[in-house]
Amino acid sequence: MSRGGGAGLNSVFYAESYHPIQAGSIDGTDIHPHDNAVYRALLCSNAALYDPFGDPKVIGDPCCTLFVARLSHLTTEHTLRKAMSEYGKVKNLRLVRHIVTGASRGHAFVEFETEKDMRRAYKDAHHSFIDDSEIIVDYNRQHLMPGWIPRRLGGGLGGKKESGQLRFGGRERPFRAPLRPIPFDDLKRLGIPPPPEGRYMSRFQIPSPPRRRSGRRSNSSETGQDFDEEHEKPTSSSRQHGRSSSRDRLHGNRSTRHYNEEHLERQHKKDRHSYRHEKRPSEGDASSSGKRRRVDSDKRGSYEHDRWSPR
Repeated sequence: MSRGGGAGLNSVFYAESYHPIQAGSIDGTDIHPHDNAVYRALLCSNAALYDPFGDPKVIGDPCCTLFVARLSHLTTEHTLRKAMSEYGKVKNLRLVRHIVTGASRGHAFVEFETEKDMRRAYKDAHHSFIDDSEIIVDYNRQHLMPGWIPRRLGGGLGGKKESGQLRFGGRERPFRAPLRPIPFDDLKRLGIPPPPEGRYMSRFQIPSPPRRRSGRRSNSSETGQDFDEEHEKPTSSSRQHGRSSSRDRLHGNRSTRHYNEEHLERQHKKDRHSYRHEKRPSEGDASSSGKRRRVDSDKRGSYEHDRWSPR
């Protein structure tokens, strides 16, 4: 064990991945679930019962999507879009509503045109007011945070003291720097990341959302256009393969050239016979036209075609 030395009262840290037991701990060092909801979230996590990409209603780029919570139940899509448009161009918006009554659930997902606009709203829209209600914003943890478990399954982040189910490690309620010994062995056994000793943040610092991974789809902050870094420029091996395949198609071996010449010659004869056939009298006049089928076989195979012949 080790003590969290060098940590002040305002020293905090944030979760980069989600673990239900750690989220239920105020300093991120608990090794046992302290309530039934944490235990339920742990079971869902271990049994992989939650699929973050299984919701067909979730669309858009997660790196450009902002989560907005604590909305007034009177706030509409139009009001929310107008408020979020102050930070950038809104591409898509989904206000979560009750499946039966259609009433607002108090949270929404807002997708911006660019990741730059999303980060601007992430920084400036936090604790702003919409319809006299103080809102909080966060990045799309459902898709960007490994191991995420939603609130309805006992997970989530934040919460109110009245609920008795506070969850720590998020933007609203970060982990406090531990003052008690850190059980590194037990945390490692459970797969819980330990507190970052010596790299704590101040409570007044704004945590940065995760950035898009290199080699994945990237978003230009200037133009807002997506591009794929893996396919932006072909590698040297792919260019070499492309040259060799083009050379093979252009030259080929002797047998391939010979086969292509004969194939073109046969096609030319077939087109010529079809043209002559069209110039002859109609098909109804059987006395003036006839057909003869000819089969020509060689080492490469056989072919057949119709040929018109005079009477």
